Amino acid sequence: HVQLVESGGGSVQAGGSLRLSCAASGFAYNSYCMGWFRQPPGKEREGVAGIYVAGQTPYYADSVKGRFTISQHNTKNTVYLIMNNVQPEDTAMYYCAADWKWPTVCMTADQALGAQGYERWGQGTQVTVS
Repeated sequence: HVQLVESGGGSVQAGGSLRLSCAASGFAYNSYCMGWFRQPPGKEREGVAGIYVAGQTPYYADSVKGRFTISQHNTKNTVYLIMNNVQPEDTAMYYCAADWKWPTVCMTADQALGAQGYERWGQGTQVTVS
C-alpha cells in the first residue's frame, strides 16, 4: 500500500526559505510522476510543480517559477520542494501526489499540474508566510 507523507512545513517570514519533503513508502516503482500542489485558505487546490523521477525537465506553475525547485533524492523515494523567497501568497496547505501508471500525468505540464490522474495523495503540510 503506497503512502505519501509530507513534512517540512511551518511558519516563515516573507523572503525566507523552506524545504518540503514527500516520502513515499510501500513504493516499488523506479519511475513515476510526483507533483506538489497547494490549497490556500478559501481557494481551490492548484498545481505548483511536477517531476518525472526517471529523468525529465520539471514543470512549474508561473507563480513559483524562479523561486521554487522540485527535486528528488538520489537513493530514496523522496521528492523535495525547495521554496525560496516565499511570499504571503504562498501561504497554503501543501500536498504531494504520485502517479505511477504509464503513461503518467507527467507527459504534459497541464496534466502534471492539473491534479487529475494522480494515484495517491499525502495528507498535507501547512506553510504560513507572514
